[in-house]
Amino acid sequence: MPRIMTYNVHSCRGVDGKLDVGRVAAVIAQSRPDIVALQELDVHRPRTGRVDQAHAIAERLGMHFHFNAALAVEEERYGDAILTALPVRVIKRGALPNLPRVQVRGRGLEDRGALWVEIEVEGRAVQVINTHLGLVPPEQKVQSEALIGPEWLAAAPRPLILLGDFNATPRYAAYKRFAALLGDARKLAPGRPGAPTFPSRMPMLRIDHVFVSAGVGVDGVHAPDTALGRIASDHLPLVVDFTLA
Repeated sequence: MPRIMTYNVHSCRGVDGKLDVGRVAAVIAQSRPDIVALQELDVHRPRTGRVDQAHAIAERLGMHFHFNAALAVEEERYGDAILTALPVRVIKRGALPNLPRVQVRGRGLEDRGALWVEIEVEGRAVQVINTHLGLVPPEQKVQSEALIGPEWLAAAPRPLILLGDFNATPRYAAYKRFAALLGDARKLAPGRPGAPTFPSRMPMLRIDHVFVSAGVGVDGVHAPDTALGRIASDHLPLVVDFTLA
């Protein structure tokens, strides 16, 4: 049974303040996913030792990776990646719209993006889109509208899996927009598990999500709440076991 994971790795800096790429890779390896969507990766940034975190994690897991930079300044990159050992090709990388005049805690909003790949799963092509939405509802609105539109979801064949850190609980409008088009894996799973992922030390919020199209069945959902996972990042991973109809 294929397994997919979404995980905001917080630039591999744990809640204990320790920077440790190997620890993040170990958290992922504990769940043995076939496909991994990661958010908040640093590549060649001085603040994290100029390590290419996407490459370092993929190498430890024996996977290929594709990276999308939401932020790029000279050689520094910051963004999201999809890792897998399955056959994969990139369909689209791109930025999501932002609201540059809006500020949170006195700072401008971060640039956001999305990465769309096609992965061969059990002989079938599955579209996988990884994203990381903004913090405030006005930017989530324009970003969710862009993702639903003709350049992303509306153009993607099915079966499809959309996942990532949406910074939105089920009460948020952005979540409701996606849930109107796709199924929330938590609600489709047997027992409808809550599986909160944030904050990692005492998870209470469901802001990381996996949405699936028709043709993707959900057999299980869990947020691995391990001792290592509670300190490696400020999020827990969200893991979904799925089948293809």
